[in-house]
Amino acid sequence: MARVWKFGESVNTDDILPGKFAPFMAGQDVFQTFAFHYLRPEFAGAVRPGDVLIGGRNWGLGSSREYAPQALKKLQVGAIIAPSFARIHYRNLLNLGIPAFEADLTELLSDGDEVSLDVESGVLTYADGPDAQVRTVQLPPPPEFLREALREGSILEFFRKYRRFPGEPG
Repeated sequence: MARVWKFGESVNTDDILPGKFAPFMAGQDVFQTFAFHYLRPEFAGAVRPGDVLIGGRNWGLGSSREYAPQALKKLQVGAIIAPSFARIHYRNLLNLGIPAFEADLTELLSDGDEVSLDVESGVLTYADGPDAQVRTVQLPPPPEFLREALREGSILEFFRKYRRFPGEPG
């Protein structure tokens, strides 16, 4: 199962990947190892493929640095769930195939909780309480055009394969 990594509000792209560790500075093969270098130094070494990031409002604010979500993609983050996203960052996440759900789970989930997320339906499953009762949360499911793109890996991969954008007639 995926684990939860919980962050606060207004996590900016410099928090996600500080500029001094940009790919052209640190190297294309290692820049992702500096993700959350100052906020959560253990993150890049401990994150597992499919893990889910839970953030507060205004996730990804600041610059439109595309290498911040690229680092998360290289680390195979499964999804990001936050009440709101900075617009350009949100688009960069989706372009790269990182599902982003707008919902506030900051009071519901804790760091290290184990979850399962069905991206297609938007259903998140977790165990709650001392009896580990299984519960579900219905997140707003991605629109069909986005599910179509995510099945191919990302909007970019979809375009490369079909030479059109998802949702456009084929």
